[in-house]
Formats: sequence, structure tokens, C-alpha cells
Amino acid sequence: MSKHYDVITIGRVGVDIYPLQVGVGLEDVETFGKFLGGSATNVAVAAARHGLNSAVITRTGNDPFGKFIHNELVRLGVSDEFVSGVAGLNTPVVFCEIYPPDDFPLYFYREPKAPDLEIKASELDLDAIRDATIYWSTVTGLSQEPSREAHHVAWDARGRKPLTILDLDYRTMFWDSPELATREVEKALGKVTVAVGNKEECEVAVGETEPHRAADALLERGIELAIVKQGPKGVLAKTKDSSVEVPPYFVDVINGLGAGDSFGGALCYGLSQGWELEHILRFANVAGAIVASRLECSTAMPTTEEVDAILKEIA
Repeated sequence: MSKHYDVITIGRVGVDIYPLQVGVGLEDVETFGKFLGGSATNVAVAAARHGLNSAVITRTGNDPFGKFIHNELVRLGVSDEFVSGVAGLNTPVVFCEIYPPDDFPLYFYREPKAPDLEIKASELDLDAIRDATIYWSTVTGLSQEPSREAHHVAWDARGRKPLTILDLDYRTMFWDSPELATREVEKALGKVTVAVGNKEECEVAVGETEPHRAADALLERGIELAIVKQGPKGVLAKTKDSSVEVPPYFVDVINGLGAGDSFGGALCYGLSQGWELEHILRFANVAGAIVASRLECSTAMPTTEEVDAILKEIA
């Protein structure tokens, strides 16, 4: 019998090679830090920091960076049970430049193909996916086969069970065209119950950028909970019966790249606890902001106590 997980995520993994100098181009950076990365992986780490039993389904190269990923996952409290190697492909690395408060160019080294796009349906533990309290996928996993098919097989096994979440995480460089992404996201929205993304990602998903219209368009596709992140304008969440908006929590930004993943892990925690929607959004907002005030992503994820302490201060 498969082990029960509070959260299972599926998708991207890599090694973040981030500069230790702020406001400096890569050509002039002298020292770097090495961190576990990848959106779905970061969400699993963030969930684990809040005490959830989490696992990630992904693949690496059979190389030293692959070993690093296994070691870091375990160290950070995430199961590596569903992480396997792919012969002939390298573990991806990602560089960024850091120009606070809002410019963080990313450089992905994922050619000729990232191992996390070689996730195969035949290798999935469908019982574990079906049994998980929360199952989190991202749009990136739909960009290529066999990962695309694996995502649909997993969703079909869950049968649109509650808390089947799609992160609308859209990155142009992973897709042949925005039109292809829109078609694939449309298919995916019919198999999940929660969708979360920013305004630009909502435009790819449903053709809307105005937050309320975007949320409504997601609900029209059968989504039970639509969350639209608005950056400095806060976050909006809608169900068929309610609409909640909360303001942002402002910090001095150092690196905004991990904020969305921290928001995602905190969202998973709040949903798993059955909190009121407004409290979930406030908690997730603060969790995301904390990471934006730090350099790295995975190892910057806050604990529940850190988030709660800030919520008490601003109450």
C-alpha cells in the first residue's frame, strides 16, 4: 500500500546557481551560491516547512547535481521516493541576475531536454497520487511529452478530487507558442479543482488579465477556487459563492523569484487545515513576501511560526 502524503507536487527541478552579489551582471559576478530549485520542488519544500508530509515527482540527470537534489530534498524534509534519474541527460541548472526590486532575469540550461520532462505515465504511483490530500501540478509540465501525458494520466486517476491544484506557471521559453500553451491549459482546467496564477498567466490560460474577469473565466471552466495574484495590488480569490481580496505585505525585496512558490506551499498548508479563505490568503501573502526578502528560494522558505509572528504584528 502506498504511503499517504499531505502534498504531492509534480514538475520542474534543478539547481539554482545564484549570484552572491546584488545588482551585478553575470559577466561580473565573482561568487555564487548553489541551491535546490524548480517551481514544483520549491512548493514541496515550502509545504514541508509548514509541517506537511510532502513529496515531489520529478527526474534528474545521473550526475553529481542529481545526487545533490536527492540529498537536499531529504535534508529539507521532502520525500525523494518519486525522483529518478534519466540516462544521457544532465540535471538542469539555472542562473539569475538580481536587480531589486523587480528585475530578476533567469537563464535556464535545460537543453537538449530537461529530465523533468521525461516523467512517464507508466512510472507514476497512481495510488499515492489518488490518495494525497493535495496534488499540485504546473503548466510547465504540459509543454512536452511524455510529461504531458503523465500529467493527464495522474489527473484521470484522481478523478478531479478536491484540492487538485494547477499552478498556471507559464514561461515562454518552455513552449513552442502561447497558442499551444493555451490549448493545453484549457484541457488541464477540466481536470483540476484549484487554479492559481498571476495576471499574465491568466491571460495565457483564459484570455483575461483583469483579475475578476480572469477568476470568473476560470470558474466557468469548472474550477472550484480561482486565485489571481496581483503583485503589489495583493491577491484575489473567488469561488462560486464568495470573493475575497487581501492587500499585499510589503518588504524590502532582494530576490522575488521564490515568492510565488512560497505562496504555493503556504496555500497548500492553509487549504489542508480548512482555514477560512481570507486567512489562507493573508498567510500565503506573508509567506511569499518573506522569501522575496531573501536571496535563495528553497532554503528561504519560512516556517509557520515565522509567518504567524508577522501576522500578529500587522493585525
